[in-house]
Amino acid sequence: MNDSANTPHAMRPKMDGYGVPGSSKGMLPWKWAVERFSHSHNYWLTTVRPDGAPHVMPVWGVWLDGAWYFSTSATSRKSRNLERNPKCVVCNESAKEAVIMEGRAERLKDDAIPAQAFEDYKAKYGWELDPKRGPAWKVTPSVVFAMPEKQFPEGVTKWVFGD
Repeated sequence: MNDSANTPHAMRPKMDGYGVPGSSKGMLPWKWAVERFSHSHNYWLTTVRPDGAPHVMPVWGVWLDGAWYFSTSATSRKSRNLERNPKCVVCNESAKEAVIMEGRAERLKDDAIPAQAFEDYKAKYGWELDPKRGPAWKVTPSVVFAMPEKQFPEGVTKWVFGD
């Protein structure tokens, strides 16, 4: 996986009272987050219902070229929520090495799904990423947080994407 072109700006998150250092000493490299996020088997996807209530469900997905891809039924609560509000949060399965990604989801047309996403999904899960079963979504990160339990608070890192 090559994410060098998509390397975000690293900084400290605002976490008053938790002992997070003001310096960059101990911050984690972007590669740390990419490895843990991409190797997660299950992910927690949080979307927002029309009434503003959160909705969290486990899903499968793959990290590819700086974005996360998953699919779900078009009639699922996840899809319906994302159609109304594309803002979401995706977390890896390990709370001990938590990676929390805030981003925007985009429903992809079948021909916009990268061929590599199909291959990676099949290799990871032994299951086809099949747009006939439900639409594929691409989540592009805006902010990612790392909360490593064993390196807390020195390892706490925030990455910001874009300008």
